[in-house]
Amino acid sequence: MDWLLDSGVILAYFVIVIGIGLYKGRGSKTMEGFAVGNRSIPWWAVLASIIAAEMSAATFLGAPDEGYRTRNFTYAQLAIGTVLARVIVAFVFIKPYYDYKVVSIYEFLNIRFGPRTKNGASALFLVTRALASGTRLYVAAVVLVLGYEMFSGVALSPMQQVFIYVGSLIFLTAATAVYTALGGIKAVVWTDVIQACVMVASLSFAVWALLRMIPGGWAGAQAALSGPKDLVFLDTGTSANLPFLTNVRNVLGSEYTIWAALFGSTFITMATHGTDQDMVQRMLTAKDHFKSRMALILSGLADLPLVFCFLTIGVLLWAHYRNPDLSHPFAYFILHETPPGMRGLMIAGVFATAMGSLSTALNALATSFTEDWYLPYIHPEATPAHIVRAARRSTVVFSFFLVIIGATTAYAAIVLKSSIIPIVLGIFGYTYGSLLGVFLVGMLTRTRGSERGNLIAMACGIVAVCFLSGLHNDVWNLLHPDNPAFLAWQQAHPGVPFQHWKLDWLPTIEFPWRITAGTLVATTVALCFRTPPERVKEVLDRLATQKG
Repeated sequence: MDWLLDSGVILAYFVIVIGIGLYKGRGSKTMEGFAVGNRSIPWWAVLASIIAAEMSAATFLGAPDEGYRTRNFTYAQLAIGTVLARVIVAFVFIKPYYDYKVVSIYEFLNIRFGPRTKNGASALFLVTRALASGTRLYVAAVVLVLGYEMFSGVALSPMQQVFIYVGSLIFLTAATAVYTALGGIKAVVWTDVIQACVMVASLSFAVWALLRMIPGGWAGAQAALSGPKDLVFLDTGTSANLPFLTNVRNVLGSEYTIWAALFGSTFITMATHGTDQDMVQRMLTAKDHFKSRMALILSGLADLPLVFCFLTIGVLLWAHYRNPDLSHPFAYFILHETPPGMRGLMIAGVFATAMGSLSTALNALATSFTEDWYLPYIHPEATPAHIVRAARRSTVVFSFFLVIIGATTAYAAIVLKSSIIPIVLGIFGYTYGSLLGVFLVGMLTRTRGSERGNLIAMACGIVAVCFLSGLHNDVWNLLHPDNPAFLAWQQAHPGVPFQHWKLDWLPTIEFPWRITAGTLVATTVALCFRTPPERVKEVLDRLATQKG
């Protein structure tokens, strides 16, 4: 009957989170209240909310699995760039958003350039965020599938697993949508505070429990790690014996190196924390840009111990199990090694990470759609109360879309075993560089960039990243699985993707470099176009009026 105690803990978690969300979010009667909480939320709550939003269920279960797979801490190098980027975002992006009093950050592009740039950026965000959030939803149900098989002793068929995934997606999304739609951003932030506490408690217990289980504790774990790359913290990705250009290709084709940490990760975080409505919206809930800056920078410093904690769990799991064939080792540990009650809390930790990232995605999607599309094009004369109702309805509609995307992802991953899943999971890498490039031109210049030029720049950035990352080859391989050339290549080069169209002198870039490449291309193209003089004057006049 251990499952009764675990179920009670999980149920209590849902009751507390939904109750706090509804209580804290009451009284949101305008978009200023619904979307940015009337800019009245304490900085420390904003900090906790940023952390909760960053840690999805994919991170909670996937980061320890990464430590388990690599048995080192090189993944943590990427956290260096997240701190550097937060400082840049804090001092370049945050103040203009406050100066122009925007609710949707794409309103800044409307002010700076015009509606076509705003529409292009907002559309990119809506599509990218919906796909990224929807595909990550199904990860939270891993523990439910494994738990059902453990307690029932029955191995589920692929379609039975899909049904459990879909059922859990509907429940999680519905529970999150209730307080998100009714309470707005206040409900999101204050439930994020609770969810961040549950997550930290779960991680701390996992480290403590594993150290007690491994003979000799940390020293015993170190003794179990004997590979040349085990417990490595920094990796340059280069070799003194190779030519310079070969080393460059190797660095761009590697996931976790110090160069990816200093440059690739910096551009990734600048994009996700400076141009993504999902993340920026919670920063705009602070009382002023000084409090927002403090919350943002401190969240980066808090990321460092959290990332090391995730990877430490993965390393300790390897020392404990030493089984390279074990899938989802952290989920397995939660279900098989954790005592009743605490197991329920850790499962709640998985749900907390899923709900934390889901609630902010729903609120951001609804805010962007309402501010960028519904109000200017569908109902320009809407009253404040009508606009809030539209935002709440949009939250419900986007919840429906995310469940469909998550269910489709689960079916593709489990039944079809589709190779398209990594492409969809990493979709923001293909589009956010273009967003960042246009925002940088708008933030750092006054006379460069135009409506037509920005749309061309965003398109060029996306095409460049798709080509450099080999997406065209991935799609070709997916559509031609029985092609003789493809099959011959697989036999001759196991594990290497078939390069149907590729220039030998061009590197194939890994995910840390995609946003960097997209940003550089989009920025360069956008700078080639001049802002019309009348737009420059209009922007300066508006800024003077806002400050006055």
